[in-house]
Amino acid sequence: MMRSVLAVGAHPDDIELGCGGALAAHRAAGDKVTMLVVTGGQNGPGLVTERRAESEAAARSLDCLLIWGHLLDCAVHPDSGTIGLIEDAIRQTEADVVYVHAPDDSHQDHRAVAAATISAARHTRRVLHYRSPSTTRFEPSLYVDISAHLDRKLAALACHRSQVESSLMVEPEVVAASARHFGAQARVRFAEAFVPSRFVWDLSPPPQLPLVGAEAPAFEEAPAFETAYPSRAVT
Repeated sequence: MMRSVLAVGAHPDDIELGCGGALAAHRAAGDKVTMLVVTGGQNGPGLVTERRAESEAAARSLDCLLIWGHLLDCAVHPDSGTIGLIEDAIRQTEADVVYVHAPDDSHQDHRAVAAATISAARHTRRVLHYRSPSTTRFEPSLYVDISAHLDRKLAALACHRSQVESSLMVEPEVVAASARHFGAQARVRFAEAFVPSRFVWDLSPPPQLPLVGAEAPAFEEAPAFETAYPSRAVT
């Protein structure tokens, strides 16, 4: 079943750093993915027009839709305006999966966006928090295998040239090392890690299509057992 995914980030390149690999995996699975960048990154480095072009290129590389929030960098508050902005994005995209910053973060915009998203996504069944370089406390319990998608994550980050040239946190070696670290925790090669605020797992079986032009197969009755749970043998 196709999912609708919304990834929320305070600044250009936040989403790609935190969950770019997971978004690539969602697209590979046929899911619809939208990225909401809350501010234009006005405090740099890089000009706003430059950062906007970089984000648009990164979204294209991940084959995702992009929405701009038009709030001011370093002036985001978890107020009704920010909550309403994110609520509108959830409503427009009909998102049933939301990715956003972890709440414990040294950047005030990240904390504000996380808090606002928790309120805006109060009726959403899956809300997952990703790690940023400025995250202060992060204890993941859910992982996405991005072994087949790390290259796409790195390609999306490379679109943010103004950030790559001025920040060690966006260097490909650092990003790959983080993915390898979380991959070791997840018992896969490369992974992204998340802390779920809410995660509802629907285990309903998929609907079975009726057989056309053929009789339903016959099933043999399972043999009866004396006990459902035989006692353990002790030697």
